[in-house]
Amino acid sequence: MHDPIAASRRLALRAVAIQAAAVVPVALVFLLQGVPAALAALVGGLALAVGNAAAAWLSLRGIERAPVAFARLLAGTLAKWCVVLVVLAMALGPWRLPPLPLLCGLAVGLLAYLLAMNMSRTGASMPGRREPKG
Repeated sequence: MHDPIAASRRLALRAVAIQAAAVVPVALVFLLQGVPAALAALVGGLALAVGNAAAAWLSLRGIERAPVAFARLLAGTLAKWCVVLVVLAMALGPWRLPPLPLLCGLAVGLLAYLLAMNMSRTGASMPGRREPKG
């Protein structure tokens, strides 16, 4: 049986994992500037990864009627950006992390998520994936 919700959930969580993995090299590069810069880059990217995971969890919980599905999609997007904004406020406020590495981690996380979602949707550069015939 084909379950499009489960397939979408797996796709979103795979993209979140790729996003989290893409942030680690950025944090390692910023380690040359010091531990606070590396931590800031890691926090920025992982904030977006956690937000995207929360959005996937809220949005893809089952098959519903269109208005309910749309409301879940909006709630997931709102939750994602709330998580990101709260973590950024904490990182810049009480934690006093440097802003440039924080924004670089956030930007790399965002780009990695978009690329991962695009690659998995089109099947480009995905090992073990076959193109449909016909």
